[in-house]
Amino acid sequence: MRFDIFFSICQTDVDDFMPDERTMFQNFFEQLHLADNLGFGTAWLAETHLSCELQKGHKFPVIPHFKGEIGLNTDILQMGHKIFGITKNLHIGSAIRNILCNGGPMAHAEAVRTFLTIHGQNPEEKRLLDLGFASGRFEFSNRPYGIIPRNKVEEAAWPVMKGKIFLETVEIFLKLLRGDIISSDDTQNLNLTKEDFRTEDDWQRVLDAHGSSVKSIPVEKRWIFERTQIIPKETNLELLRLTIGSHDPVSQNYANTILPCGVFNLSITPSAQIEKTHERMKESYHKDGGEWTQQHMPRTVLIFPNDDANATEEEKNARAEKTAQAAVTNYWKAMAGTIDQEKVDNAVENALAGSPSKIIQQLRNDFHPDERLMLWFDFNNHNNDEVMRGMRIFMDQVAPEFCKG
Repeated sequence: MRFDIFFSICQTDVDDFMPDERTMFQNFFEQLHLADNLGFGTAWLAETHLSCELQKGHKFPVIPHFKGEIGLNTDILQMGHKIFGITKNLHIGSAIRNILCNGGPMAHAEAVRTFLTIHGQNPEEKRLLDLGFASGRFEFSNRPYGIIPRNKVEEAAWPVMKGKIFLETVEIFLKLLRGDIISSDDTQNLNLTKEDFRTEDDWQRVLDAHGSSVKSIPVEKRWIFERTQIIPKETNLELLRLTIGSHDPVSQNYANTILPCGVFNLSITPSAQIEKTHERMKESYHKDGGEWTQQHMPRTVLIFPNDDANATEEEKNARAEKTAQAAVTNYWKAMAGTIDQEKVDNAVENALAGSPSKIIQQLRNDFHPDERLMLWFDFNNHNNDEVMRGMRIFMDQVAPEFCKG
């Protein structure tokens, strides 16, 4: 079992306290140093773009009740050079890098190749860039970059259109990243069909906007360009490991026709869906990546350890579960504006919460022995000492049970 760590750097209100940006980054770098010393594998960083707080004043706010900023890291590549410079062992990862905004797929592919060229100047370098990529969690980050409906058909089909835009973007990003010379004429032609939509009514709305009854509606390409190749051209991709942040099987499979790409999954993803994805990826994973394993699907897991020396085992577990319940409730309340108790219960049930011995048992019962977990210690917690204490508890008292020999 592999243990990574996830950092949200989430500047939000927790019990009427919100640190300033400087404090948020100071806490992060202190936790990062500890993660390096404790032996975590990859330090995954959330990446967010544009102010969540300001978007509450938009015509269609995405998260109208969230107070503060969901994340302060806007560029894993800038952070990456800093992190590699001050740590010795950690790999670094983006969870996730939005490849639609900030210039689109060409800009991101070129930036990644430039990063890898600089990072790989030392021929002895072995630490990886774990690049998680997706379309971004929130629409307000993409709208200023033109990712909006261009006509009535796209407006009617918008939830599906976003997936088509991402598929086009993935193709351009990965092919240019690979070093290909391509033009927009070389990218696949995409269509809207009835099978793309959940209901007959959804598809009918698109047909009504189109003005005729057809079986397929061509999707106009977003990125129009002549034959293009990005630089640097001689970049070594051996220090890069890709993970796609999409639950769409079509996107996962198509990405793997170009380059080996793992798949992200969240702690609240149902086990049946996780197993189904593993089975499919055994067949569709790119041949250059070798055999598909559990570790190609990193999973975020909320963790709330308690090892209070003055408490009984039952008290440790009860206190940890209470902390988890409060943290998850506060999160969903901020994200959705209402408390969905089922979401809270599912998230708490899937969290690692309790004494070290209970967490060990949870890991044995609920996870594959070859799992790769992105442990989230700073979830809804600005207490730096408490976060670091949780990291120590886990790596000192839990991890050795799964890393013997």
